[in-house]
Amino acid sequence: MKVFVTGANGYIGLNVASAFRRAGHEVWGLVRSEKKAHTIAMHEIRPVIGSMQHPESYQQIAEQCGVLIHAAVDYQADTFSLDRRTVEVLLAAGQRDSQPKTIIYTSGTWVYGDTLGKTVDESAPLRPAPLVAGRPDIEQMVLKASDVWGVVIRPGCVYGRQGGLTGMWFDGPDKDRQLQVIGDGSNHWAMVHVDDLAEGYLRAAESGLAGEIFNLTDHSSATVRDMAEAVARAAGYTGQTQFVPAGEASSTLDGFAECLALDQRVDSSKAARLLGWQPKHRGFIDEVETYFQSWKAAQYA
Repeated sequence: MKVFVTGANGYIGLNVASAFRRAGHEVWGLVRSEKKAHTIAMHEIRPVIGSMQHPESYQQIAEQCGVLIHAAVDYQADTFSLDRRTVEVLLAAGQRDSQPKTIIYTSGTWVYGDTLGKTVDESAPLRPAPLVAGRPDIEQMVLKASDVWGVVIRPGCVYGRQGGLTGMWFDGPDKDRQLQVIGDGSNHWAMVHVDDLAEGYLRAAESGLAGEIFNLTDHSSATVRDMAEAVARAAGYTGQTQFVPAGEASSTLDGFAECLALDQRVDSSKAARLLGWQPKHRGFIDEVETYFQSWKAAQYA
């Protein structure tokens, strides 16, 4: 298959694009600069230098590919206006081919909001946190589009390799600062290793399924406090962990703080049933020392 990935130098985008390349597919990736182009070229991903703000920079390549993956997000811009515009461009590219293209949109489990101690699947009503309130409408654009095979992926909080959200925990102890956690630590994050996530995208693209949503999360059930304590051990941190109320943290993190304080339990059995997807990594705590060293190496690369 010929595959086009937005955000190909980003945390999710690079690992997803690399998984497709390892599977033998031709992969093109959207990046903003020559330096980032060099980075993805080392992974055998063909660079397309441009940006979501300038669709003409990538539209022609997208039209030539059979799988279009939107893995980029720009929180510095009008995030979901730009997101919607990019999806519209990809959908238009998908409709200019005699054979249906597969379009995969990256959403996330934060669209469920706080699950209030219950486990939710893809059929659950959505109560998105304000930061991601624009995502459900864009999901529906992809799922209901004609002449393309639309798929929505809802990853949990991604960890492994370069770090993801858990990198925030690593950063303090690594720089001799306090380990900070948003909330009281009693909540649960829906988690997924970045390699397992990338495998889910690959299986979804190769499945030929359309109009489907897939949660991709592992089976771990540790609390945020449990994970923070594991980080402290891995980093050799002996100080006190600071638990910051979400309301207090919102003054600097805005809506992001509310998302970090969500308590979520998310089921991914649909991906197992329809895609044969199973996470190979059991959870963040199990190999936290490895994740810390990998994150640290990425900071100084």
